Amino acid sequence: MKTTLCALFLTVPLIAQDFRQPAWISPNTRIIHSQPVQVTQVDAHIDIADQIATTTLDIALRNPTGRPQESELLVPVPTGAVLKSFAFEGGNSEGTAKLLPREEARRIYDTIVAQTRDPALLEFVGNAVVKSSVFPVPANGTQKVRVTYEQLLEADGARLDYLLPRSESVEYAVPWKLSMRIHSTTRIASLYSPSHEISAKQPNGNTASLSCDTKDPGAFRVSLLRETKDEMTASLLAYPDPKIGGGYFLVMIAPPKPKADAKPILREVTLVIDRSGSMAGPKLDQVKAAALQVIEGLNDGEGFNLIVYNEAVEMFAAQPVIKTAETTKQARDYISALRVSGGTNIHDSIVEALRQKPLAGMLPIVLFLTDGLPTIGQTSEKAIRETVAKGNPNQRRVFTFGVGVDVNTPLLARIARETRASAEFVLPKEDVEVKVSRVFDRLRGPLLTKPAVRVDDPNRVSDLIPSPLPDVFEGEQILLSGTYRGESPLHFQLTGAAAEGERKFDFTFNLDKASTANAFVARLWASNKIAVLSEAIRDLGADGATGGTTELVNEIVRLSTQFGILTEYTAFLAEEGTSLAAVTANAGKAAYNYSDKAMKMRSGPAAVSQEDNLKKAAESKQLNVRNRFLDDKMQAIEITSVQQCRAGAFFNKGNRWTDASAAKSERAPDRTIEIGSVEFGRLVDELAADNRQGLLALRGELLLQHRGQRVLIR
Repeated sequence: MKTTLCALFLTVPLIAQDFRQPAWISPNTRIIHSQPVQVTQVDAHIDIADQIATTTLDIALRNPTGRPQESELLVPVPTGAVLKSFAFEGGNSEGTAKLLPREEARRIYDTIVAQTRDPALLEFVGNAVVKSSVFPVPANGTQKVRVTYEQLLEADGARLDYLLPRSESVEYAVPWKLSMRIHSTTRIASLYSPSHEISAKQPNGNTASLSCDTKDPGAFRVSLLRETKDEMTASLLAYPDPKIGGGYFLVMIAPPKPKADAKPILREVTLVIDRSGSMAGPKLDQVKAAALQVIEGLNDGEGFNLIVYNEAVEMFAAQPVIKTAETTKQARDYISALRVSGGTNIHDSIVEALRQKPLAGMLPIVLFLTDGLPTIGQTSEKAIRETVAKGNPNQRRVFTFGVGVDVNTPLLARIARETRASAEFVLPKEDVEVKVSRVFDRLRGPLLTKPAVRVDDPNRVSDLIPSPLPDVFEGEQILLSGTYRGESPLHFQLTGAAAEGERKFDFTFNLDKASTANAFVARLWASNKIAVLSEAIRDLGADGATGGTTELVNEIVRLSTQFGILTEYTAFLAEEGTSLAAVTANAGKAAYNYSDKAMKMRSGPAAVSQEDNLKKAAESKQLNVRNRFLDDKMQAIEITSVQQCRAGAFFNKGNRWTDASAAKSERAPDRTIEIGSVEFGRLVDELAADNRQGLLALRGELLLQHRGQRVLIR
């Protein structure tokens, strides 16, 4: 039997073929057991040397049938790529391959569509394609295909962007392993992937590596900032949107490497430890171990203190002390003697932590641990929050740790946000020491503290996220997103405290390279914005308050519908029977969910899961294409009936994918287009011009809003 293998990006299930018609197979489609040949794994190895990127794809094939299968391979690759090698393993492997320009690739895709009525390949219109000769896949056997191509990465100032074409279909299921090695003749200032979560290492200034294991769809993107002569390296990505009179932007800023003669910023760490009765047993043992590890991890000459509390508050020292061999020994003895008893006086313990006189020239940090709700002294959530907001004269960063689920999660999260820090929650089966150590390890080598951004013309830029900016530590970067108006250059000024003292950096970014190919910029901003608005609603529920959320909820529902970004509060938008045109009803249902969950649930597993969801959404700079979140039982949920596509979204209702923009009305389509028709070919060209061809990966009927018309594709 002969099959044609589209090795990379076909996303629809295969149509049964006879011996005269080839079947199309792809590593990105779901594994369907009726397929003649199945793709079980794709490994991508990328080597970047300055501007030259070499990509090697190892594609694992399995033939579950009792007869050999012959297949032909099509691999979409970036325009301008050069084929370096093509090889097989296993069987009687013979074959050659050639690289076809995008025009020839389009003709091949059109032929496939005409034969199978399957438009999925057309999402790669605009790419070149590697086309192989026929080769056998042995009966009941496996074979690996290796394709290697090379490309020149275009530089945009200090930034290089790498892109590996992959299907956008939310139904994709085949695992990918991606690895990248980078060598640069100039210092690598930072690495960032907006598409997938990566694990990165940088052993020295000129080399770096990263890895990613994923089943998530979408092109794999990595942006690399190379150090320039300027002291601060920065770059801007922009997505134009005429509907808002400008567009969306994402600024990447890599902090400067400290000068060799500059004295590093030192840390002063105060550990605030709950020793109430509920901490008895393993929890206290783990907290003791975490406290010892933090103190041992400080450098000699840095500062620390210990505060322990139940109904009363006790301190290791009246003020923070310098770490020496002697003070370290004293701290060990103090920690070893800790015992549990009594209630939980959160208010007074945090007051004592914030009112300490800081050690000169150090960054003051608090690690605050509790396993319960405030039960002694001032217990009002609003009052404790106000204490932190108004009673922190030395601008201490308070990193909070909720141990277990019987904690006021919104309170701990708000304390952390208010002080440029973050909140962590240690679940019953997790180790406190591990969570505390992980956060403390990140707080090494402060590079820029109290960073702030000012825009020359505030009327042109709005909705900056995050606000305020967090401190920047070694190995980190600043990612700032927002909306802009107009097309003239944007001027930013970044200030902050560095090892050399107060610093000021000025940036001017042109918008001439704003592109609809950067739709991920708008989606990332929208995801962060929804989290910010949801946190605001959650904060309003302090001390049992309700109401005052209408404006916030309406904006959340609008953004969720437009961008297809759903949370536990808005997941109902994807349900069969929910009409996206029923704006008022949907806002009412979302308001009920926010009131019932976000505002009322302050502790317990459901409260912890909500904080985990909000924290990930607020801090994440990667796309969440499957709308993952934790439910009330802390079980992972994915929504596969919503397809995020460029800066829009499609909802699957009744075997029809409907464009969120077209769903505002329920009137009949203006045009109906059959797949494979001449009119369909013209539509594909128009979608490609708008960078929307990715929507063609969807199965079934498509109702889309296109250039002022409602168009039905079937």
